[in-house]
Amino acid sequence: MTEHDAHAPVLLDEALEALVTDDNGHYIDGTFGRGGHSRALLERLSPSARLLVIDKDPRAVAEAKRLALREPRLLIRRGSFAGMRQYCSELGWVGDVRGVLLDLGVSSPQLDDATRGFSFLRSGPLDMRMDPEQGESAAQWLGRADEQEIADVLFRYGEERHARRIARAIVRRRSERPILETGDLAEIVASAVPRREPGKHPATRSFQAIRIHVNRELEDLERGLRAAVEVLASGGRLVVISFHSLEDRIVKRFLREQARGPQAPRRGLPPPQDQPGPRLRLVGKAVRPGEDEVRRNPRARSAVMRVAERLA
Repeated sequence: MTEHDAHAPVLLDEALEALVTDDNGHYIDGTFGRGGHSRALLERLSPSARLLVIDKDPRAVAEAKRLALREPRLLIRRGSFAGMRQYCSELGWVGDVRGVLLDLGVSSPQLDDATRGFSFLRSGPLDMRMDPEQGESAAQWLGRADEQEIADVLFRYGEERHARRIARAIVRRRSERPILETGDLAEIVASAVPRREPGKHPATRSFQAIRIHVNRELEDLERGLRAAVEVLASGGRLVVISFHSLEDRIVKRFLREQARGPQAPRRGLPPPQDQPGPRLRLVGKAVRPGEDEVRRNPRARSAVMRVAERLA
């Protein structure tokens, strides 16, 4: 079994049905991962269509390059989907993209590879970077951040109510020796949490928060959503699959704001004349995986898909 076989793309049929409005168009998969969505998308598109795939992870890019050897419609950029507008500008695609797909979060191969440091279930180096060649690792950040900063990150990105206790425990332990392994961090968090949520490891929220912070995931999401609106053609679709409440909250708010358009500054006054009208139309309601998909792939249980269409 190859790595991409081991990763089941979530809401695959639903995402492609919402995304593809023109078999001949230009499309973007902003989170290639191991290519599950991209492979299925290419099967739906005509020989004249083109698909730009983007990913920070060098292993994902290597997988995309292997696919490109037999798939001439595939174009590849290594980086964040936050840079989507620049990539489209280089290709002459701005305003000509028929669909943008963003499948957020961490892929199964990343979670299952202990050397990447994403999971507390497998001990390995405390890295957590989507691109191990860029930026600060989780171990490096935890080694230098002060207690207040650590607590703020755990609370803001993990919604961890014991953030201060955990941050204090991290700072106390690192004064004795560096925290370099995922198992070490998981043990520190578990010992600091007084009460456990049923069915959830006590380190779940902390690992999520640190990963989001190290990779600037929410900042990239906000920039990527704005870029997607700029590159989409009239009638083009934006499809976003998120896996936790912070992501979905950002997506939901952004889509609603873009669909509502500018609001009057005070009751009875019109919006300024130079402000554009609504840029998106919401398509349907939020979509969640069915029972069969969750049974086959338990990691799909928290997924939420939202769809919007670019207005002229």
